[in-house]
Amino acid sequence: MLQSIKNNIKKLLGIKSISRLEELKQRGLKVGTNFFMFGECIIDGGHAWLIEIGDNVTLAPRVYILAHDGSTKMFLNHSKIKKVKIGNNVFVGGSSIIMPGVTVGNNVIIGAGSVVTKSIPDNCVYAGNPAKFICNTDAYIDKQKKLMTPKNTFGKEYTLKQNVSEEMKERMKDVLDKEGQGFIF
Repeated sequence: MLQSIKNNIKKLLGIKSISRLEELKQRGLKVGTNFFMFGECIIDGGHAWLIEIGDNVTLAPRVYILAHDGSTKMFLNHSKIKKVKIGNNVFVGGSSIIMPGVTVGNNVIIGAGSVVTKSIPDNCVYAGNPAKFICNTDAYIDKQKKLMTPKNTFGKEYTLKQNVSEEMKERMKDVLDKEGQGFIF
């Protein structure tokens, strides 16, 4: 709410505001192409230059990426800092936390609510608190492909960006009741 008011005042005064992502880039965050960050994500702004994110990366809502650890501040008068690197073709599920010093490889899926305390190699699915290996990314994707059918696959017209009719909503719920899961564009 407060940020919205600030943005409106800036707009009235003719002051161009920059996005949070642009602000982090100005602080040294390195981000590749096709990077998408949903709302309420927190990337350690105080140490943005220690964070590198590759190409084709999606952060679902409320993901945290931390490059500092304040647990030592009270005792040593200094916080620990470590670099964080996220590779290419990575999906980080909602409310996950990437801790300082972690490297996430390429072609990785991190399940929602995960706490990533150790580095993740290429081509892996990790989930949990702490995040643990679930399976190989290729195996996971192959399994999901086999579960896709024309019946349980929904197009772009079923997203909230469109005007989803009540009939369409009921159809989707019926399919999910029968199939257990579905896929949407």
